[in-house]
Amino acid sequence: MKKKRYFNIFCIVLLLSFLVPYSALAVELPLKASSAILLDAQSGKILYEKDAHKVSYPASMTKIMTLILAAEAIEQGKIKLTDVVTASEKASSYGGSQIFLAAGEKLTLKELLLGIALASGNDASVAVAEYIAGTHEAFVDMMNEKAAELGLKNTHFVNCNGLHDPEHYSTAYDFAQLGLLALKYPLIRELSTVKHYRIREETSRPFQYDNKNKLLWTYEGADGFKTGWTVDAKYCLTATCERDGLRFVSVVTGVPIKSGHFADAKVLFDWGYSQFTFKKFYEAADVIGSVEVGKGVVDTVEVVPENKVGITVLKGEDKDLRAEVEIEPVVDSPVHKGQVVGHVSIMRGEEVLNRMNLVTKESVEKGSWWREFKKVLKASLAG
Repeated sequence: MKKKRYFNIFCIVLLLSFLVPYSALAVELPLKASSAILLDAQSGKILYEKDAHKVSYPASMTKIMTLILAAEAIEQGKIKLTDVVTASEKASSYGGSQIFLAAGEKLTLKELLLGIALASGNDASVAVAEYIAGTHEAFVDMMNEKAAELGLKNTHFVNCNGLHDPEHYSTAYDFAQLGLLALKYPLIRELSTVKHYRIREETSRPFQYDNKNKLLWTYEGADGFKTGWTVDAKYCLTATCERDGLRFVSVVTGVPIKSGHFADAKVLFDWGYSQFTFKKFYEAADVIGSVEVGKGVVDTVEVVPENKVGITVLKGEDKDLRAEVEIEPVVDSPVHKGQVVGHVSIMRGEEVLNRMNLVTKESVEKGSWWREFKKVLKASLAG
């Protein structure tokens, strides 16, 4: 009886050893942050965490959500980077980090978004919020709706710029999820990697944005996102970095030392790159195969991965990995670009480590009856 019980305990321990995430690795990092997290951007897996669900004040990291909603509206065709935005009296009244908007001043949406991403302009954030939603308050509702949609249970926004309010709070974990979402919008990284930008050059009020994310200068591969600071929040940072195909998202909050948020992010990234590697199989644009199209204007369409195909693993564990491709033999027209028509699985032995979508490279319209008739006729004659 005892042998059976010990055997059951052994099985449970063995099972847990496979289920424990990378964050369970026995490691203590010299961080000043009160909370921190490091994610693998490819899978979203937690690689390291320190009190990642501790509620804190996000300060100007809040502006990541503002940028996400702006990028989403641009992608949906509701607004354009070239749109001219007129600053309201309310937007121009915001102090702190600002781009010194004057009431009635006109700037392009791109200039305002750069003012958010680089200069952390509180005034620019409100101007963009009002342009997208009509009022600042309505935009904040959008922010909270998006947070709920993403399942960010410990996040609540009161404003679009992160100025302190006891009811404006979040966690390192929740902002890491926002970092993952921000990566889906190339515009956000494009904006947040600009180091300097000048506006009003032909006026008596020229102004230069200087990017507050100093990792852009000091850490190889860093290309986003946003710093934050208030007396109550202390120093915080949501950042991303990519080297050799391995991309991380990190968040540190509550750092009491000036520039300590940059130092902590470097510690997280250094540890990540020392422990993990990315095994790549296909780029997103690689043509993996084709699928036959039933009754279309063409007979086949090429198939590509929905995203880069690969997996992040501990160094030394990237051997004996393979990719297995499954593509549907036939799909009926019409076919939409990006339509899922198969999967690629990353395998070790018989174990599926990751499974990703394969999609059509182009759209295919439905063919005419005459084209189908000619195909049938040609087939019958060939037979």
